[in-house]
Amino acid sequence: MKSKKTLVLGATTKPDRYAFKAITMLVDKGHSVLALGQNAGEVAGIKIQTKAIPIKNIDTVTLYLNPTRQRDYYNYIVEVKPKRVIFNPGTENPEFYQLLKLNDIKVEIACTLVLLTTNQY
Repeated sequence: MKSKKTLVLGATTKPDRYAFKAITMLVDKGHSVLALGQNAGEVAGIKIQTKAIPIKNIDTVTLYLNPTRQRDYYNYIVEVKPKRVIFNPGTENPEFYQLLKLNDIKVEIACTLVLLTTNQY
């Protein structure tokens, strides 16, 4: 399986949160991971950035932010030009789907943890 450079948006150091579990599982499966969250910290050896940083050659952005909080990142995600954006349960956002599709970015409404567990990532 090819490693997919992934940005986890909404990263957290709280072990009971799905973003934390996603970072851990992505690392365990050998993917290159970047993390962006409200608070700095570290998960599975990955530092959580608190400011949007320039990124190149990103395959996937996986969202763990509600639609209202996503608005602050619309332009950033479009500029990063990922191949796809995964909208995990609770992050569904038809307004953002349209913007991504206009910029030729694939929209995937799925659960990152399920995709990784079933080898469909």
